[in-house]
Amino acid sequence: MHGSIEARDATDIPVVADDMARDAGAASVRDAENAALSFFCPDVTDASTLKRVQQFMDFGYSVTVFGFRRERYNTDYQPPWPNVPLGFTTDARYWHRLSALLHAVPALFANRRTLARASIFYARNIDQLLLALLGRLIAFSRAPIAYEVLDIPPILMRRGFVPTLLRAIERLCLSRVSLLVLSSPGFHRNYFSAVQKYAGAWFLLENKLYPSPTRSSAARRAGSGRRPWVVGYFGLIRGEATVDLIARLAHRLKDRVVFKFGGVFTTVEQAKFETVLRRCSNVDYSGPYLPQQDLERLYRGVDFAWALDLENTDHNSRWLMPCRFYEAGYYGVPCLAVHRFEVGNVIEKHRIGWTFDAPLEDSLVRFFERLTEKDYELIRARLAAVPPSMFVAGEDVAQLCGKLSLPRPGLPRG
Repeated sequence: MHGSIEARDATDIPVVADDMARDAGAASVRDAENAALSFFCPDVTDASTLKRVQQFMDFGYSVTVFGFRRERYNTDYQPPWPNVPLGFTTDARYWHRLSALLHAVPALFANRRTLARASIFYARNIDQLLLALLGRLIAFSRAPIAYEVLDIPPILMRRGFVPTLLRAIERLCLSRVSLLVLSSPGFHRNYFSAVQKYAGAWFLLENKLYPSPTRSSAARRAGSGRRPWVVGYFGLIRGEATVDLIARLAHRLKDRVVFKFGGVFTTVEQAKFETVLRRCSNVDYSGPYLPQQDLERLYRGVDFAWALDLENTDHNSRWLMPCRFYEAGYYGVPCLAVHRFEVGNVIEKHRIGWTFDAPLEDSLVRFFERLTEKDYELIRARLAAVPPSMFVAGEDVAQLCGKLSLPRPGLPRG
């Protein structure tokens, strides 16, 4: 995450209240007057945004979204909740994003009454945190601010004047934040504690599924004696190094492995990827998909989930916990990951997948050449025994709502 996902047409994305949320105490909250929450996000069409906003609404918050759009998909999508459009922005391209922030300021002034009513400000990424702080200032508000981080941008890990300045700005902003919300403990351990020296309150909110998807009892892909093995890569398709590795593996494992892609392209050139499709008959791309509707179909058709993120191996890729880990785990599909990466550590701890050392290409080729059906089924059976709470959000969302320092009847205070 970053957070994940890909949609054919976001107008088709269902906004569904989750029974798990009600069981955790949301029903009693709805009987009270809803607390207002101003939610600042970089992309109102992103599935992780839809998920988080729905979680807050399920737990009784009256949410107004101050959001940008990104021109990669779903540009005509209209959110079903109160929404203040802030314009368009892009991945990376930091000077363009700075310009977009400046152009968003008039919208904050125009909606200062809405901001003044907010009991909490919730910002996703550093751009939005700056806007949230400005919005609170414009509204003469003293409401607390929560800062959620799904990725550590590469620029924050570089040397030089601009990266140093950005880290200093983030540290200054962090001193005004009431709660830091992270999707991986690796972000706190390796960046916020080690680099930014942040010692304030923080909360782990993983990229778990929400609401809890349905799972049919349909049999998974046929087992005994099957060939080839099928590896699924579903979500945001990013990282040229990742696609290059898969292309080399596809060439070396032509008769043994099929690679299935689904989702949208971010930091991968689609033209280059299409060249891979033409050259490798065992690489398939099914296009964008709707998470709530299509995940089960996608994962029922594969044996493994690709969780080797090679885009920024010195920092963000090493520390994150990808959405694919939770999606695949929920549907009983073991992950392939890099040894000593955060997701690899979790997989090794629970022995529910496989991890690989460098050189990754040779390690993966040897793995598929030697893998037996018995070895595979042993790992798959262990994964099937893991409780759903490892992959589906429930009490952790209730605990976050408690941590937001609001008088929330019926919710645990964490």
